[in-house]
Amino acid sequence: MAEILMGIVAGIVSGTGMGGGTILIFLLTFILGIEQHNAQATNLIFFIPTSIVAIIVNLKNKNIDLKLAVIITVMGILGAIIGANISLNTDVNILRKSFGIFLASIAINEIYSIIKLYKKGENTNNK
Repeated sequence: MAEILMGIVAGIVSGTGMGGGTILIFLLTFILGIEQHNAQATNLIFFIPTSIVAIIVNLKNKNIDLKLAVIITVMGILGAIIGANISLNTDVNILRKSFGIFLASIAINEIYSIIKLYKKGENTNNK
């Protein structure tokens, strides 16, 4: 049952373009206790069908700049090759800590963005 709920939550987040895989990796390692390398590999398989669905929906809504998407895709493939090789040659504990730092960085950035928006709204209301 936990796997079904994790898939639904990660799919919803993925469909919005916010990185469902990040949530999925966290859930797989934290809740199911799956090793970091396996969680990341599982995420890659999860990513294929969810991305295809999101691409179809966004193409229908004309939300994709195809020229930009091709450039980013080609560079992303090169980055994935490099990243996969780095990951395979990295100790699980270092990989897990790096992923934690990555998540913490995202959280700090989001909190900063919210505070910045709040202050901007506060300044607009005072004028």
